[in-house]
Amino acid sequence: MSKTNKTQMPKAQSQSKALKAAQQFLFRKQKSILSAAFLIMGLSLASRILGLVRDRLLAAYFGSGPDLAAYLAAFRLPDFIFQVLIFGTITVSFIPIFTDLSQKQEAKKLWSTVSNIINIAFLFFVAISLVCFIFVEPLVALIAPGLVADPAQHATLVNLTRVMIISQIFLAVSSFFTGILQSSQRFLIPALAPVFYNLGIILGAVLLSNNLGIYGPAIGVVLGAIMHFLIQVPAIYASGFNYQFVLNFKEPSLVKLLRLGLPRSVGMFASQINETVDIALASIISAKSVVAFNFASHLYVVPIGLFGATIAQAALPALSLEYAKNNIEAFKKTILTSMHQMLFLVVPAAICLIVLRIPLVRLIFGASEFDWPATVLTGRTLATLSFGIAAQSVLLLIVRAFYAFHDTVTPLKIGLISVGTNIVLSLIFVKILTLPVWALGLSGSISAIINLTLLIIFLDRKVGKFSRRELLLPAFKIFTAGFFMALSLYIPIKLLDQLIFDTTKTVNLIILTGISTTAGFTVYLFLTHILRVEEIRLFWSLARKIRSTIRKETPQTGVVTTLIDDDTPGSTDQKIS
Repeated sequence: MSKTNKTQMPKAQSQSKALKAAQQFLFRKQKSILSAAFLIMGLSLASRILGLVRDRLLAAYFGSGPDLAAYLAAFRLPDFIFQVLIFGTITVSFIPIFTDLSQKQEAKKLWSTVSNIINIAFLFFVAISLVCFIFVEPLVALIAPGLVADPAQHATLVNLTRVMIISQIFLAVSSFFTGILQSSQRFLIPALAPVFYNLGIILGAVLLSNNLGIYGPAIGVVLGAIMHFLIQVPAIYASGFNYQFVLNFKEPSLVKLLRLGLPRSVGMFASQINETVDIALASIISAKSVVAFNFASHLYVVPIGLFGATIAQAALPALSLEYAKNNIEAFKKTILTSMHQMLFLVVPAAICLIVLRIPLVRLIFGASEFDWPATVLTGRTLATLSFGIAAQSVLLLIVRAFYAFHDTVTPLKIGLISVGTNIVLSLIFVKILTLPVWALGLSGSISAIINLTLLIIFLDRKVGKFSRRELLLPAFKIFTAGFFMALSLYIPIKLLDQLIFDTTKTVNLIILTGISTTAGFTVYLFLTHILRVEEIRLFWSLARKIRSTIRKETPQTGVVTTLIDDDTPGSTDQKIS
């Protein structure tokens, strides 16, 4: 053997070990709800930051004018289709079914069943998308009536919608991959997928906007969807997935999926009608109102997606398993613990968005093309939306609790009441009282609180009643700390803004916002500690675990082996398995 070959072998072996370690890291299971949630949170944060960078670029390129309004409104029809036909079914119906099948069936039968579901869903989705592609003109006239009076703007809206519909084909299949991976307790890659989706839109905006105008970010949406799909392909096959081309419309699991998913789809349909009405009313007010409402919504959903959705996603496999084992007490404990962990995180985030609404909007969207009136309007809309953040976040968990019980009817009925309330209030506020677009945020918050209240009442009956002390006391402590946090945010921002800082300068605005935020969170953490909020102890404990495990590297490759020590004896975190 030559000397060259001898030197190359250790190098190749080292590369092989590093590749294997990287694969183990990317495809490993997260065994605890909180650790899985933190993993999702970290990557969700990256995705949300990229989403805000995306919006900043859009504001810089297109301001708050009609082109950007058309782009944002064009999302409505593709998103409507996706949310109704795919998202609701997968997240709350497919995962419990897949979990049940994986425990009862052999691998070959499991993947045959899963492939059949994906194939039929894909064909159905393509057919629906094609119909919408053909009849898009009358559909967008219903979605954004205020934007179609101008023929040129109407044509732009139609063309943008047709481009974006293509993206949903890739997202449909990719979402099933997400459901499989999450059911297998592999959360890393599914959490990475939205990062690549936003990256695709950013690339489209940066590289294509100068030549193609508003069509640049629209093409970026398609690119992002393709990247969302491709990033999950290696992980899905690493999980054992064996694709088979089968079409069996009488498959029992498919029938069960439809039975469970239909009420959810009807509920999502009502919810999407709700959002469509909001966009339609905003478009009637003005094109600037469409931009303000969408940008405010993008900020408002950050804590919901970062904390609410991640904890809810991480909890669903545990809830499904506890129901399958008929362990109702563990089920109730998982609900309460996950809910309070969620509130501990979303309450201070909501307070920041309410109190610091104007500085945050200026810092995030304040490009030269995005003027002061647009900033104020977006900030006020953000504040009214943010009153419902806690309710919207907990809703994601409580709804999943019902679906773990295979009950999709109760959330549907209550959801319809909430949607009806929102639509009626929105029409009263905008059409009768002629209030600005921020009123749409207020109606949404009110309806979310009503929805959550009713769902908790009915879930309480279903599980045999929660302990009132365990349900209400932690929430009371968190909201009390949140109230004083709001005061500690408001006082510095008012005093320093008037007496010391010239906030017309970006640097001064950043400093002032940083000081106020630091003061607010210091007060919040101090009070939650004084009030003995259990969640602060859990998060501090988890933070120490993360810090200690990050420092542990394998001597051979230097690759971090774990993010969180899921198997630490005496861990206070709930276990998925």
